[in-house]
Amino acid sequence: MLHLIHEAGAGHTGGGLSCLDILNVLYNRVLRVSPESVDDPARDRYVQSKGHCVEALYAVMADRGYFPDEDLSTVCHYKSYYVGHPTRKVRGMEMNTGALGHGLPICIGMALAAKMDGAPYRVFTLLGDGELAEGSNWEAGLAAAHYRLDNLVAILDHNTLQITGHTRDVMSNEPLDEKWRAFGWEVRTVDGHSYAALTAALTTPPPAGKPLFIIANTVKGRGVSFMENVAKWHHGVPSDAELTQALAELDASEARLKEVRP
Repeated sequence: MLHLIHEAGAGHTGGGLSCLDILNVLYNRVLRVSPESVDDPARDRYVQSKGHCVEALYAVMADRGYFPDEDLSTVCHYKSYYVGHPTRKVRGMEMNTGALGHGLPICIGMALAAKMDGAPYRVFTLLGDGELAEGSNWEAGLAAAHYRLDNLVAILDHNTLQITGHTRDVMSNEPLDEKWRAFGWEVRTVDGHSYAALTAALTTPPPAGKPLFIIANTVKGRGVSFMENVAKWHHGVPSDAELTQALAELDASEARLKEVRP
C-alpha cells in the first residue's frame, strides 16, 4: 500500500494503515465472495464507505487476485480506472463511494433487497469515525434496526483521528456503543488489529433481527512510528527516505510476528 501511494503521489496513508487488518480479515476470512464469484447473485457485498482509503482496498483485492498487481502502478494516472476512491469500473467493487455518509445507507438498500428476495448474502460496510458526523449515518442506523436487518454489518475504523484532529475535539460522537445499542443494533467492540478478535466478531451471528455494529479500535498510521496517531498523515505521501524507513519498520514487525506464531 505504501509503495502504491508513493508511486501515485497521493493517498490517505494513516487511515489506510488503520483499516488494513480489517480488510485482510474481511477478504481472506469472512466475505463469501471471490474473484471467480463477483457476478454471483448470492455473493456477499462489501462497500467501503470511507472511500478515501481506497489504496488499502486496492492492495488487499490485488493480493486476492481480483486484478493483477501491475494494475496498481496506474493508480491516479491519466485514463486509469484506479482513482482515489472506489469505482465500479474496477473489478469486484460493488459501489462508487467517497462522499462520506453514503455507504451505510446504500448497504441498507442492499440488505433490505436480500430480505425481500430471500437471498442468503450478507452486506458489509466500513465507516470512519470522523464520517459519523454525517447525519445520514444516523438516519440509516434507525432504518436498519426498524427493518430488522440482521444480514447487515457495519464496521467502524475507530482510530479517533480525522483530517483536522481528534474526533472528540472536532465533533464528539461518544459513547458510540451506547448510542448504537439505543438505536437497536448489536454492538461489539474489538481490537481492530487482532485477526482473531475481528474474525470472531464478524463470523458470530448477531441476535435475530439485529444489525451488527463493530467498533474496531485501531491506530492511525499503524506500524510506522512517525505516522502513528499523527493527524497530518490523514493524507500524505512519504518521501523516498520516509518510505524506506516505514517499510523497514513494517518488515521488522512482520518478522517478530512470525517468530511468536505457533
